[in-house]
Amino acid sequence: MTLTYIYAESTAVVGPLATYSEPHAYDLCVLHGTRLKVPNGWSVIKAEITNEVVGPSDDDLMVIADAVREVASHTVESDSGSGAVPNGQQIGRRGHLRSVPN
Repeated sequence: MTLTYIYAESTAVVGPLATYSEPHAYDLCVLHGTRLKVPNGWSVIKAEITNEVVGPSDDDLMVIADAVREVASHTVESDSGSGAVPNGQQIGRRGHLRSVPN
């Protein structure tokens, strides 16, 4: 579990293990996550933790794909009108999606 403090709202949030570190987030084992005590006047939000893989739904992915297709369908015009792209790079428009490695 990951514990995150929101000091401005006097709130502690306990949820699934975070995938990246944040300044006010702390990873806890299940035992310490369930025994968590907060200062008087603070509230605790405990997100339900399941073993299911959480990710975007098929509908979410289709909305993203449609948005990318819409943007790709517009022509790119430079400020100079010459169609040149800085550093001699060209922008390709193929009409389909492709994966970009990290």
